[in-house]
Amino acid sequence: MTRTPTKNRWRKLAFACAVSALAVGCTTNEPTSQKPPTTPPTSTPTTAPPKTEAPADPVETAKKEAIATYLSHWKEAEKRYADKAGKAGDLKKYAAAAALAQVETDSANLRKKNAVILGTVTVDNPAATSADINRKIPNVIILSCLDVSRWTVTDTDTQKPAALPKNRLLRYAIKATVEKWPEGWRVIRDEPQGKKC
Repeated sequence: MTRTPTKNRWRKLAFACAVSALAVGCTTNEPTSQKPPTTPPTSTPTTAPPKTEAPADPVETAKKEAIATYLSHWKEAEKRYADKAGKAGDLKKYAAAAALAQVETDSANLRKKNAVILGTVTVDNPAATSADINRKIPNVIILSCLDVSRWTVTDTDTQKPAALPKNRLLRYAIKATVEKWPEGWRVIRDEPQGKKC
């Protein structure tokens, strides 16, 4: 009888079905990842734009820088007048032209008389009254009240105050011209106005 081939055929068929069922059972039409599909956000998070400073007004900047230079000029002049050798203070960093020459000349005259000026000078209410920054050499005009009441002309030998006129001005108006040079701002003129303030 020829049963054996049929039996074998059934076995082969059963084996093929089992393999097919196993293969189909191990696969799925679902995505391999169990994560839900992502959708792009409907709105993007917004952050406030960074705050930017308004650009500085160049005229106001020039005025502030010129006033700072003028105040520094007087601090350095104070050092020069107080130095017996007449070398202290970094005047050239803040002054040039007539303003520098005036401090140098006054300091030399004090040394000739064996004198120095001790104490402090105060620049009260410095105000930039005009600024021309469109010139080839920008400049600022400053008006202020110079207070020399705490300055004492002192004899370097005796260390005693020198005799000075009683009617001299101790607080007087002064007009300065400050220019912006390649190296920075420089006081070029510092002119007492001959009136009290």
